[in-house]
Amino acid sequence: MMARVAEALLLPFYSVDTAKWSTDKLLMKQRFELGGVPHAKGRLVGCIEEFESEGWNYPVIVKPRDNSGSRGVIYCENEAQVCEAMTEAMQYTKKGNVLVEEFIDGPEYSIESLHYHDETHVLQFTQKQTTTFPYNVELGHIQPADFTEEQRSEIRTIIGKIARCLNFDGCGSHTELKVSSRGIVVIETSPRLGGDFITSTLVPLSTGINMERLLARMSVGEAIADEEFLPKFQKSSGVVFFELPEGRIESIGDIDRLGQIPGCKAWEFDKHVGDEVNRITSSLNRYGYAIFQTEGREQTIESMEEARNIVRKLVKVDILNNLT
Repeated sequence: MMARVAEALLLPFYSVDTAKWSTDKLLMKQRFELGGVPHAKGRLVGCIEEFESEGWNYPVIVKPRDNSGSRGVIYCENEAQVCEAMTEAMQYTKKGNVLVEEFIDGPEYSIESLHYHDETHVLQFTQKQTTTFPYNVELGHIQPADFTEEQRSEIRTIIGKIARCLNFDGCGSHTELKVSSRGIVVIETSPRLGGDFITSTLVPLSTGINMERLLARMSVGEAIADEEFLPKFQKSSGVVFFELPEGRIESIGDIDRLGQIPGCKAWEFDKHVGDEVNRITSSLNRYGYAIFQTEGREQTIESMEEARNIVRKLVKVDILNNLT
């Protein structure tokens, strides 16, 4: 809809075709194939019988082809798990099928970029921390990622290919990829800014660049000089999302100690005594976070881990009488 409105009003924005390719993960993979982008291979499956006939190698990832936020994205090691995952993923799609994707090993990252006047500007590299399988929900982001200069150069080339094959221009992009045993592999991308505080908070804290402001200026046709896409400083930033065992909260200690951790810029904990603690299955049912800015990656990681430990220690959960 936004692309159609922009097209009708002649506003700077990506095209209707770009919107279609970017919101359907199968169409996206087809464009990646045409553009020479290394990516996770996948096929559409409408029922378990159709999956059985394809001859897949395990493990696989089952996901909706038209959703986000890790909703309905499930890791499967056998046919029974695939059957359950397909049922769950179908709840998060408007289509009559789901995407089954090869599993890519290795750590996960996202790349934060802006695309302006046919030029791609990679502004930051984000390292991910996630829940254990079968769900793969993000529990932490660290900037900058632990890439070598050679890897950064290769990633910039890949993001440029993505921009060309999906016609990204006048927009931001948030690209998820893994560094696997076979090299850098793109999982998916979107012509938008990253959520989870990545764009709004972490990039400004680590680089001094306000991506949201730059995108707003791009959207109204304001001229932007090349140097405005360059970092003003090089620091580290991170966000940790808390994870507790499933159950009911019995007590909460002095949770304000989170604000005393070195580099803490903001924190929030949304649970109270008596509240149920759910299993985290998507980014929508997380319940607290802490954000940090430090002089280096190791300091950020240490502060994030300290925040996790404080919450685990101070929040007592009754896991024996879980949800009763």
